[in-house]
Amino acid sequence: MSATLTATVLDELKRRLAERERMLRREIEEARAAREEGRTANIGVVVDRGDEANQHLQAGIAHLERERDLQELADIDEARRRMAEGTYGECIDCGRDIALERLRVQPSSLRCIACQEAREKRGPQPLRDPLDR
Repeated sequence: MSATLTATVLDELKRRLAERERMLRREIEEARAAREEGRTANIGVVVDRGDEANQHLQAGIAHLERERDLQELADIDEARRRMAEGTYGECIDCGRDIALERLRVQPSSLRCIACQEAREKRGPQPLRDPLDR
């Protein structure tokens, strides 16, 4: 674990992870409730093709947002596992320390800035299992 990650800093990052997890779970639940409400509100409603296409587009966007949120929840679980193992704050690609500033902004970060930028330049990657390294 990085030398800059004192017990106080780790506690701060754990609180940030917990707050982000609460926010994500709330967003997922609100989206689920809205989806259910939309299903029941449209029963017996006649829609034209434009409305139907818009509903389909909105449903696709909502699905992608949900997938992103679920992936971030998996990343939070992975960060907690790495904290317990003592590897939190180390880049999974190069092994160097992840800057504390980066961890404060994104406490579930798995990579240092350089490795993350290199990964993003390679383009979209398939969703990963957080246990795969």
